[in-house]
Amino acid sequence: MGDADRTAEQMAAHRADLVDYAARIAGDRSAGEDLVQEAYLRFVGLAPRSLTEPFGYLKRIVRNLALDLARARTRERRLHLPDPGWDHVADTRPGPDVALADRECLQLVIRALDALPPRERRALELYRFEGRTLQQLADEMGVSVSTAHAMVHRGLAACRDALKEGA
Repeated sequence: MGDADRTAEQMAAHRADLVDYAARIAGDRSAGEDLVQEAYLRFVGLAPRSLTEPFGYLKRIVRNLALDLARARTRERRLHLPDPGWDHVADTRPGPDVALADRECLQLVIRALDALPPRERRALELYRFEGRTLQQLADEMGVSVSTAHAMVHRGLAACRDALKEGA
C-alpha cells in the first residue's frame, strides 16, 4: 500500500474530525466540508511522496484554508456595513452660487491682507490664523499689548472694509 492510499484511508477514517476542525475555524459546517474536500484535492496534487506525517500535512492544509476563509469573511463583513439610511438626509453643502460668492469674498480678503503693511499683516495672521493671544503677539513682535491690539484691529478693519466695498 502506497503513501497516497494510506492518506486516503486516514482521510476517510478522520473525515468527520477534519470537517469539525475546519468548521470550528471557519464558523460553518458546510464550509468545513467544502474545505476538507479542497484540502484533499490540493494534498493529492501537491504532497511529496516521502512525507513522514502525510495526515498532519493534510490537516495543516485544512487549517490554512479555514483560516483564509475566516479572514475573507471578516474582511467582507467590514466592507459591507449596514446602510445607515442617509438617503433621506439633506445635503448641507453650499450650492454653486454660495461657493462662488464665498470664493469672491476670500479673494477680497486676500487682496486686503496683501495691501497691509508687513508687520500689521503678520500681527493679524498670528492672532487670527495661528491663535496667538495679544500678549504672545506683543512678546513675539517686541511691541506693547496695546500696540499689538491696534495692529490687529487695523488689519481686521481693512478686511471688513474690503468686504463692504466688494458687496
